[in-house]
Amino acid sequence: MGYEVVRIMILGKVALTLQIMVDRADGSLINVEDCEQISHAVSAILDVSDPIDGAWTLEVSSAGIDRPLVRSKDWNRFSGHLAKAETMIPIESRRRFSGIVLGADDEYARMRLDDGLEVALPFSEIRKAKLVLTDALIDACQHMLSSSGGVSDNSQDAVEEDTKKDQSKRPGKHNRYKTH
Repeated sequence: MGYEVVRIMILGKVALTLQIMVDRADGSLINVEDCEQISHAVSAILDVSDPIDGAWTLEVSSAGIDRPLVRSKDWNRFSGHLAKAETMIPIESRRRFSGIVLGADDEYARMRLDDGLEVALPFSEIRKAKLVLTDALIDACQHMLSSSGGVSDNSQDAVEEDTKKDQSKRPGKHNRYKTH
């Protein structure tokens, strides 16, 4: 469909949410219509296979500005920006890291920590990692907006209104479309 999955998670214990974060394969920005198309396609598959017991919510969204860093592609794309990461086991006597993204290869994500040291985090041990919202990151994303045709000042209001209007509900299940 021209999209890439960034992350899939099931959130919650009682009221489950299946969260799917996506990017466009061409790097342009995700909008509500994209989320709606993906949601309808995924819903059709899940309705047939029904892999989740009980009531659940499907949430399709963009990865957002302060996005998770999951793939080596993400670490390379956002090289030079501030991020936080947490590992499942200690690496160099610590599990939490904060610093500048230096990129990645197939096995390791690299960061320059706040103290100036560089660390290579094995992807297999990263519990979570995400960009930190900074002025530089906002500027980079605004540059991306302007180079992709621009977005009006009222776009966020329109996205929120479309999101409310376009929700489709099914018994015990419903879809939510989001952009960040």
